[in-house]
Amino acid sequence: MVINTNISAQSSANLLAQSSAMLSQSLARLSSGSKIVSPADDSAGLAVSMKLNAQMARIDGATNNIGNATSFNQTQDGYLQKVSDALSRMSELSVLSQDVTKSASDKALYNQEFQTLGSYINDVATKDFNGVSLFNGTTLNVTTDSDAHTFAMNGVNLGTATFTTATGDSIDTTAHATKALTDIKAAINQLASDRAAIGANIESLSYYGDQLGTLKNNLSAANSRITDVDVAQESTQYAKYNILVQSGTAMLAQANILPQSSLKLLQ
Repeated sequence: MVINTNISAQSSANLLAQSSAMLSQSLARLSSGSKIVSPADDSAGLAVSMKLNAQMARIDGATNNIGNATSFNQTQDGYLQKVSDALSRMSELSVLSQDVTKSASDKALYNQEFQTLGSYINDVATKDFNGVSLFNGTTLNVTTDSDAHTFAMNGVNLGTATFTTATGDSIDTTAHATKALTDIKAAINQLASDRAAIGANIESLSYYGDQLGTLKNNLSAANSRITDVDVAQESTQYAKYNILVQSGTAMLAQANILPQSSLKLLQ
């Protein structure tokens, strides 16, 4: 039995320190909701989690790009619906102007409306979306995933000869009205093709958006398994370490009392 070196107390103190450290770590996990409070907790898991978080951030960016591209296409189609109405009316006016019972003044009135509608279509051709031309026919590449792969979005060009020829016609005479009707029918056919292309763009972008949403959910689930604390399991560990700290504190007090028994040998 020795006095200067209390091995029991030293062992109890070491065990108490370990239990206190584990208790603090468990408390930090429960309060933060994360299993990885510091890199030392799971260095490999932290590295994987960082990469997953970065990929999910890029997916958010791609999702925003797809949403904006979809809005771009929807804006295009909104304008083209009105262009379709204008062309339909112009084709009707072309037929009305070929009525043999109409006088030259009647045809002049038809032609006035015809020219106004043509000017409207020419004006639509100049519209833009946030500074990007809607109808210059440029194919736009939309990012569709976290690796910046792109989807080629078909453009629409209202400045082609098919449209400008139709809008530049007149129906002030029967001969002019006959030619205008042919040109407008060609423009209507082209417009139908353009609107079908826009519909295909919107459909494809919708698939890409759904794909990104599913991918992000899966990545979030994987990241959760790495970083999120299991509260039920960690609560059990917290209770365990709390008991160990309390019992360790009590045993350390007992270990410090043991050397006092050596005093009885001096009596």
